[in-house]
Amino acid sequence: MKRYLAIIVACLLSLRLQAQPGIAEMQQARQDLSASFFSAFDLALVLATLLGSFGAVRIYHNWQMGKPRIDTEVAAWFFAALFVVLSGAFLRALFGI
Repeated sequence: MKRYLAIIVACLLSLRLQAQPGIAEMQQARQDLSASFFSAFDLALVLATLLGSFGAVRIYHNWQMGKPRIDTEVAAWFFAALFVVLSGAFLRALFGI
């Protein structure tokens, strides 16, 4: 029994001594995340621009067709584009990039 306990303790100590802190790997992962997330933030801005443009065309079409209630559509498209922009900024702040 003492022999098995000694083997287990020796294995645990050897695992602890072989473990690396991984600081360089963490910095590399952060750089990789910041490189790919920056393009994701740009994608969010492009999507917001396309969403706003598409919404503006739909609102203009409905306005020209004589539909009286376009206020809700204006608010919906505006806040949808604003949400996309703010979600990109929120994710950037959340990950500290």
